[in-house]
Amino acid sequence: MTTRRNFITKTVLGSAAMAVGTTAMSMSASSYRRIIGANDRLNVAIAGLGRRLGAYYEPIAKKESNVHLMYLCDVMESQRTKALESFSPYIDYKPKLENDIRKVIDDPKVDVLFNATPDHWHTPGSILAMKAGKNVYVEKPCSHNLHENELLVKAAKQYNKVVQMGNQQRSSDHTIEIIKGIHNGIIGTPYKAVAFYTNHRGEVPTQKKTPIPQGLDWDLFQGPAPRREYTEETWNYNWHWYGWDYGTAEAGNNGTHELDVARWALQVDFPQYAEVEAAKRHFSGDGWEMYDTMQATFRFKDHKIIQWDGKSRNGYDTYGGGRGTIIYGSEGAVFVDRGKYILTDRSGKIVKNSQATSQEAGNVLGGGGDMTTAHVLNFFDTIRGKAKLNAPIDDASISMAMVHYANIAYRIGKGFDIDSENGIIYDRDAMKLWSRTYENGWEPKL
Repeated sequence: MTTRRNFITKTVLGSAAMAVGTTAMSMSASSYRRIIGANDRLNVAIAGLGRRLGAYYEPIAKKESNVHLMYLCDVMESQRTKALESFSPYIDYKPKLENDIRKVIDDPKVDVLFNATPDHWHTPGSILAMKAGKNVYVEKPCSHNLHENELLVKAAKQYNKVVQMGNQQRSSDHTIEIIKGIHNGIIGTPYKAVAFYTNHRGEVPTQKKTPIPQGLDWDLFQGPAPRREYTEETWNYNWHWYGWDYGTAEAGNNGTHELDVARWALQVDFPQYAEVEAAKRHFSGDGWEMYDTMQATFRFKDHKIIQWDGKSRNGYDTYGGGRGTIIYGSEGAVFVDRGKYILTDRSGKIVKNSQATSQEAGNVLGGGGDMTTAHVLNFFDTIRGKAKLNAPIDDASISMAMVHYANIAYRIGKGFDIDSENGIIYDRDAMKLWSRTYENGWEPKL
């Protein structure tokens, strides 16, 4: 039986196509894409059209991606219209605009969901998508709490779906190169990694009750979170800092990336112990409700250690860059960030400076760049059976667990022991924060 692809190839590119005067050269780009590779095309939807949107322009528009953007979805009307306009230079068709992620997920034609919603929607939305047969690219943090972390991994296995977290440095050529070198002994035995993030975020407005902004579906924004009245500035990014209903603080917002690189370099899984020193140090009277400064320490088997130095609102350049990871070994050390790696011997002499040409954004809100593009293409290729995920969710979730351990230690005011085999915490107070309170009927379920 002639396949559709063979039929198209013969009729469009062969003599029959020439006979009617229709060739690939005479077709519009949109018509050509609709025909060539139709059997391999992926229909994608993006939910959450905020600061990560720009990261998707290139990988979705690239010809080799062979995808069709079906939906742009957001609970804020202005975000939808802005996203449509922003995408217009990259694609020559108009995706549908949708308010409700559930309607997008219910469309059987959608193959892939990009989940760039606020943190509290990441796991619930991703599980709904998997149950409906979609593969999922979920931005960091992939979960809001440790319970969701478990559910997400189980869902990927149960529904046999490709799920990749947006820890895009896993697809960075220079990072892959130096991590491979570390694993092959280029700095001897690696024993410690310091992950860091430095920014100079300013004062945040104090929350006050105000009318729901025009065009915002506040009920749907809250989704799985307990219902409350709207407070000013919440929906547009500051939800990160306004309590624990929606965000995961700076550890989840940014620490995820460098903690993941640290784990990768040291080849460790769950720690045995976690503790933090953290507090709100800046703008004491503003609306920021979490720590803005944190020093987290994670201890592993074989005396390995990972530390995260997070400074959200003090831009002092401690390490020679706004974000990155330093890995120490018995015979040398490595500094690696999104743009380069620097390899030194035990005396501190530079052995190699990679001078990578990566254009991935660092501390700029939203980010995006060649690492994200490579990460998304790796995701597409894995769905098609041509590659393996660079950040499979069962491994990415372990890096995510470290974020949750740090946040829990801060919230209960003490460190705790952890079962390094399964990640369970040996502390009653800490285990009370393993999950969260959900709005009735919105609990994520497999």
